[in-house]
Amino acid sequence: MSATPRPLHLAVALDGPARYEAEYYVGLSRLAEQGALDFVTLGDSFARPGLDALAVLSRVAPTTERIGLVPTVTTTHTEPFHVSAAVATLDWVSRGRAGWQVDVSTTGAEARLFGRRPAAPGDALWQEAGEVADVAARLWDSWEDDAEIRDRATGRFIDRGKLHHVDFQGSTFSVRGPSIVPRPPQGRPVVVADGTAEPATAAAARHADVVLVRAGAPEQAAALGDDLRRRAKESGRDPATLRVLVSLVVDLGESESAPEPGLDSGPRLAGGPHFSGGPVDLAELITKWHAQSAVDGFHLAPIAPHRDLERIVNGTVALLQHRGLFRTFYPGGTLREHLGLARPANQYAQAGGTA
Repeated sequence: MSATPRPLHLAVALDGPARYEAEYYVGLSRLAEQGALDFVTLGDSFARPGLDALAVLSRVAPTTERIGLVPTVTTTHTEPFHVSAAVATLDWVSRGRAGWQVDVSTTGAEARLFGRRPAAPGDALWQEAGEVADVAARLWDSWEDDAEIRDRATGRFIDRGKLHHVDFQGSTFSVRGPSIVPRPPQGRPVVVADGTAEPATAAAARHADVVLVRAGAPEQAAALGDDLRRRAKESGRDPATLRVLVSLVVDLGESESAPEPGLDSGPRLAGGPHFSGGPVDLAELITKWHAQSAVDGFHLAPIAPHRDLERIVNGTVALLQHRGLFRTFYPGGTLREHLGLARPANQYAQAGGTA
């Protein structure tokens, strides 16, 4: 572990029972923004009822100003070109605050919703997911930043020499490009993925900017982070650009404190360790883990967002801010800036590619 704690990053999940009113998610996102959290996530899958997460956060975008917006987007049964365009659109309407959490659809029931192919093994699905993340980045780069001319005098809108075919061939799809959406404000919206277990870990290490892990102790979290950074380096990436956050299911209960707060990695809730306690107890846990430089931060998943998010923001986060462990305002405007990640250079402009 590093002797110097990394900057602390905090995110929160808006998941819970399906809700069908946009104002519910708007209210939660604005509350999270009051705490200067890095981003909110909203889960999605073809296996459950509910609104489309990407569409919901596109509705949230104009009602918020700084907080990052990260919907889950499955790469199975969906067209990579459409995924790229939709996430780029979210980045534009949010003025550079978009990310997307990569996921796959594993069941036969989900496959039958589309009827195009049967369910595939997990390793094949995550290989495809990595390829979708790869081609999405290429499509975002297929417009150079100054490709738009918008010259009324000459009638030229685009410099065609600054549009590029990506000509990508994957294991299950091919994409020619270029995109129909100009390069997003962030260059490339932030890629989030769960990296706790194979086969998702390999894809996360190669393609994700933020990796979520499930760990019950600081030592376990540190080991997972070290492994992810090693794999990232082996794939040619700078491991310093990887942000590793612990996913923690949170139950703050009906009172300010629980008799015995702490982590429970038992089977009560799927998805990893479960924290039970009060806002102060949660702040103590985050402080302890961060002091050991175990992780870059936490992705908190309250079991009842409508009840617990206010306690997280006005209790846990406020205490961390008072201790000087977490920022009190957003120093930048984009999700990449929140995470301390540079805006990527355009791979085609660098290479001098041609349309």
